[in-house]
Amino acid sequence: MGTRLVERRLHAASRRLSELREELRIADDQLSHLDAEAEELEVRALVSETPAASFEYRDAKAHADAMRKHRQHIVVSIQELEQRLDELLDRMKVSSLGDSLS
Repeated sequence: MGTRLVERRLHAASRRLSELREELRIADDQLSHLDAEAEELEVRALVSETPAASFEYRDAKAHADAMRKHRQHIVVSIQELEQRLDELLDRMKVSSLGDSLS
C-alpha cells in the first residue's frame, strides 16, 4: 500500500477517532443525567405506588438503558478504530523502512 494512501487513511481514522471520543464524552454526560433521573423516579414510584409513577420510572430506565447500549457501541467503535490506526502505523513503518533500504 502506498505511503500517501496510508497517510490519508491515518488522517481520516484519526479525525474519526476524535469525533468518537467527543461523542463518548457527550454520551457519558447524558447517561449520567438519565441514570440520575431514573433513580429519582424509582424512589418516587416506590413511595407513591401508583401505576403512573411506575410507568415513568420504567420509561426513564429504558432511556438510560438505551443510552448505555449506545455508549457501549461507541466504546467498541473506538477500540476497533484504535486497532486500525495501529495497523496503519505499522504499515507506514514497514513502508518507510523499505524506502530507506532502497
